[in-house]
Amino acid sequence: MIITPVRGVRLLTKVGKRKLTRYQSLREFIAALDAAGELVRIGKEVSADLEIAAISDLVMKSPGGGKALLFEKVKNSSMPVLVNAYGSRKRMEMALGSDPDRLAAKIQELITTSPPSSITDALKMLPKLSGLRGAFPKRKRNSYPQCQEVILTGDAVDLTKLPVLNCWPDDGGPFVTLPCVITKDPETGRQNVGMYRLQIYDKNTTGMHWHIHKDGSAAHAATKKTGKRMEIAVAIGTDPSITYAATAPLPRGIDEMMFAGFLRGAPIELAKAITVDLWVPADAEIILEGYVDTAEERIEGPFGDHTGYYSPADPYPVFHVTAITHRRTPVYFATVVGIPPMEDEWLGWATERLFLPLLQTQWPEVTQMHLPPEGVFHNLCLAAMDKLYPMQARRLMSGFWGAGQMSFTKIIAVLEEGDPVQDGAKAAETILNRIEIPASLVFAEGVLDALDHSSPNALWGGKMGIDATRAIPGEPTYGNGHGSELVKTPSAPHTDGVYSRLKGDFPNLLKCVIPFRETRLTLALLVLDKKEPGEGAALAKAALEIEGLEIAVAVEGSVSEPMKMLVWRALASIDPGRDVTVVGDKLAVDATIKSSEEGHPRQWPTEVSHPPEVVSAAENLARQLGLIK
Repeated sequence: MIITPVRGVRLLTKVGKRKLTRYQSLREFIAALDAAGELVRIGKEVSADLEIAAISDLVMKSPGGGKALLFEKVKNSSMPVLVNAYGSRKRMEMALGSDPDRLAAKIQELITTSPPSSITDALKMLPKLSGLRGAFPKRKRNSYPQCQEVILTGDAVDLTKLPVLNCWPDDGGPFVTLPCVITKDPETGRQNVGMYRLQIYDKNTTGMHWHIHKDGSAAHAATKKTGKRMEIAVAIGTDPSITYAATAPLPRGIDEMMFAGFLRGAPIELAKAITVDLWVPADAEIILEGYVDTAEERIEGPFGDHTGYYSPADPYPVFHVTAITHRRTPVYFATVVGIPPMEDEWLGWATERLFLPLLQTQWPEVTQMHLPPEGVFHNLCLAAMDKLYPMQARRLMSGFWGAGQMSFTKIIAVLEEGDPVQDGAKAAETILNRIEIPASLVFAEGVLDALDHSSPNALWGGKMGIDATRAIPGEPTYGNGHGSELVKTPSAPHTDGVYSRLKGDFPNLLKCVIPFRETRLTLALLVLDKKEPGEGAALAKAALEIEGLEIAVAVEGSVSEPMKMLVWRALASIDPGRDVTVVGDKLAVDATIKSSEEGHPRQWPTEVSHPPEVVSAAENLARQLGLIK
């Protein structure tokens, strides 16, 4: 059945020079991007099968993140596709309506507000409380919402008519990549919004890829106990605050719609769904309604994920779509994830800024935190702290490893207040100048992100903490002082000399990189075309015999690859419990692909890439449009 209620339709329009800081809908955000010169409209017909993804990948990797892209003519679809809307610092600030640090200050003010001790104090609190009250979503029952200008049910439901992107050649199919998945706790009735990719199986079913650690999975488990179906709604193309909120690591029980209202400074309007008992964003472009049978699973994947690797094909719940509702002229909102840098780098940047105050409620000594893009959010955390007592850095590591989504972090490096944690290269220099081996290292085991492939075990593995703080009274000292006035080692050897020394015994060694020559400890990256099991570990250990090298990291790659690519691959490939070896006061790290012969029974995933002919066509179009040089 197709129902088209009669009402006005708001189309994509420019807003001139008026600066929008609150967007009621995605199209208002598009108009603001257009007016700010942050949007490129692509009128040439393109395909949702690899072509849009290849163009987007090129643009996302251009300096500063490139421009937002609106593909206005998509093959076999009447809907335009928006990609890379969040893909720069400026656009992320536009999406949030403010600098994330200013919003973080508002969060800090709210969570540190003390109960009033007088009428005067209570009156002073009113502006804060009224602002928070204005963030609560509004449920509208008596009007036709714009997300239901067109209603499709029964045989009219056809997901294949949406321009869903097939991003990488080995993907299991097309995937919805920016879905706001709305679920409900069967006990409390509280709604949750999360972002879980959807693989399109056919005209009315998709996969529902929620990991075991996520709120959606918890609601699924709770619903399964009731023996009932789980009702679900999926919003595609919401105002930017809602889509961001769906990605945010909010504590369980915090309403994402309220958080989105807080971010944009105005309440989110919700409408009742047509076929399920859920409330959906009234101004969304597209809504999918349906259910999950909690007893049903189907193979989902592979998918080229934000890690830069294909996540494996595994059984996941099946989402049955009972209705599709949308605006009369909907815009399909998507992203492409893969080898960093990508658009999600800026979503991560906003998260680390916004959620610092929440971390500080538990650990007030934390002054800064950074999740470098090369660490894909969960492989590396850099934190700075105001150190007050012995072993405080070790306490912080243990705390992070037991806290929400921070618990997935594989490597945590703790530095001091004022250290440059926001600059990965400078942070690395600081660490190399300050740590001692093995005294500054902490090894542990714990939970890992479901997409982490480095461990021989799914969902858990080795972790490493790096204490790059200076020793204080009461703390044990080791060797020459544990971070205090440490003696500089002999000068770093020349890269050509290291290469020549090792090449004879390791003919597959491609090059040696020593990124910092003036640091107290010298680190060498040994780029290897690995052929035999154990070759990476043997190479790293052999390199430590060279005078002036204290840390050797064997990593696979090519001669021409940039440093960021090598760092990304190394961080993705290390299981600290298996691959980091302390040799006296030196460190050998095997950051290469592992096989079952090396203690890794799981299949190692493949890095994502587009076929050469797809890349060539994407480059030609991107150059014609001035998107890349």
